[in-house]
Amino acid sequence: MPAGLFHHATVPPAGNAMETIIIFRIGSLGDTVVALPCFHLVERSFPNARRILVTNISASQKAAPAEGILADAGLVDGVIHLTAPPRTLRGLLKLRLEVRQTRATTLVYIADRDIVRTLRDLSFFLWCGIRRVIGAPITTDLRRPRGDPETGNIEFEAERLARCLSPLGEIDLNNPDAWDLRLRRSEIASAEKALAPVRERNFVAVNLGGKGACKDWGDGNWRTLLELMAVRYADLALVFFGVAEECERSDALAAAWPGPRLNLCGRLAPRESAAAMRRALFFVGHDSGPLHLAASAGVPCVGIFGHLNQPRRWHPMGRGHRIVHDMRGVRHITPEQVYAAICSVPAAGCGQRRVA
Repeated sequence: MPAGLFHHATVPPAGNAMETIIIFRIGSLGDTVVALPCFHLVERSFPNARRILVTNISASQKAAPAEGILADAGLVDGVIHLTAPPRTLRGLLKLRLEVRQTRATTLVYIADRDIVRTLRDLSFFLWCGIRRVIGAPITTDLRRPRGDPETGNIEFEAERLARCLSPLGEIDLNNPDAWDLRLRRSEIASAEKALAPVRERNFVAVNLGGKGACKDWGDGNWRTLLELMAVRYADLALVFFGVAEECERSDALAAAWPGPRLNLCGRLAPRESAAAMRRALFFVGHDSGPLHLAASAGVPCVGIFGHLNQPRRWHPMGRGHRIVHDMRGVRHITPEQVYAAICSVPAAGCGQRRVA
């Protein structure tokens, strides 16, 4: 059985000569950004193929769809959506029909799945006519992040995914091009328009979100952090990013900030948010999609991580980031710890605007 059922497809017609590649990747905004280097590799490996993404529609209103990042970057040519259970035979057959109509025989599997779900997914795609599979983490070594016996560190999720796709070639994860969102001029223009109220100010990008309560640091902690920041950074503007549901909360917490503030929650699409965040001195926020968007845009990030994932695996890659991770839970992290991390970010001290 697959991860879900057919819901909607946006797939260009299959030509007689053009090869079609199916790419399977589920997850929300952060999952998509972490896999960006893989999508660039697939494009390089199949430059003349139609690349069709099979992905889910998140049940959370706070989760942005994958195609919002990938399609506008030209990394995929069409999307077939899955929906959450309950599953029905009728829905399963519809999904199979959609996949078969692409005429694809090659599957690139980019996923974080256990062995049971992986085998279930592969069985379904084989039923759909797939004959070649690349990237499926069948072995334990591919499914789990490797650890360094000397440091005790585990590899980043982006590194694990790159290992899975090694049959297609190597990925230089330290190369900024691997994380290129290919922002359009229209997206940059929309971002600049939204930032007009703080055009002459350096600013800090902030996201209060996280899709669940287990990632919620709490209003009290945020309020104390902003009070600590105000002593040193009051001349900076705060710009809040996130979905519309976070708008009211962001307004309430920003009210005490002594400097300029701008609430863009719900006003920008994810790629427009990335375009806007490029100008930020640094980003502060939860383990969330906006954090990974900011990192992909080259912005130093201060990330707040709790017990959901192992340290380092889902952290953004790059030397400029500062991560505060407590496996007891995010509420065990103090505002003083996050403030100390902020003060250690080089961009936070130099006060120079980040403009691409």
